[in-house]
Amino acid sequence: MVPVMRSSPLVAGDVQWAPGDRPPGVPGVTAVVALWGVTPGPGRTLTDNTRLALSAMELGAALGADMVVHCSSAAVYRPDPKPIPETAPPDPASEYGLAKHDMERAIFAHRIQGGPRQVVLRIGNVAGADSLFANLSLGGRILLDRFPDGSGPMRSYIAPGDLVRVIETLIQAPDADGIYNVSAARPTAMAEIAGACQAHIDWRGAPEGAAQMVWLDTSRLDSLVSLPADAHKGAHLVQGARDSGVWT
Repeated sequence: MVPVMRSSPLVAGDVQWAPGDRPPGVPGVTAVVALWGVTPGPGRTLTDNTRLALSAMELGAALGADMVVHCSSAAVYRPDPKPIPETAPPDPASEYGLAKHDMERAIFAHRIQGGPRQVVLRIGNVAGADSLFANLSLGGRILLDRFPDGSGPMRSYIAPGDLVRVIETLIQAPDADGIYNVSAARPTAMAEIAGACQAHIDWRGAPEGAAQMVWLDTSRLDSLVSLPADAHKGAHLVQGARDSGVWT
């Protein structure tokens, strides 16, 4: 594995490269894993997700890679109380989801016959890197929505280490191609994650339009990757976030 940075390399052996630069001199490339992307925030241009994806495709073709792996999002789907398969028509409810859907369409419109396979990961919440963990601390307090049935939000989560395992397995799978939902097979209650952090929950009535459930159907992924049986458990997700250094 060769880490490629757009800014200064972190350690010896890292490669500095940015779109528009000449392809780096890295021989024997099997896959380009494009972990970059633009998330919502002041001054950020969400349409850059498409530009970055096309740059990754160009880099993969220039280096003779077998595969380019792209990071999309569960935000391309409309929330549904039932498991959502990859065959569900995208129906983004946010500008971010729309930008990721546009990115996906550009990837498949520009793929080259006989060129690198294009694998698009529609990733659920990554433990340590989502809005819940951003507002969560060990032994702290967290505000959660409470829905009419008395429960809180549930989401499809994946621990960072499990995400790495998914990517490694897909790279090694000779037939991996197209779109994969990526998360643990079962959704996780945000309250369970808070409990694993010994955090106190403050409840509020869920506002109109709030999504109680986002549950990705991972049947396609599960045929290739076996995640731990407790991959959806709050304790596993919290420990995975801590072990990765993404969240402390």
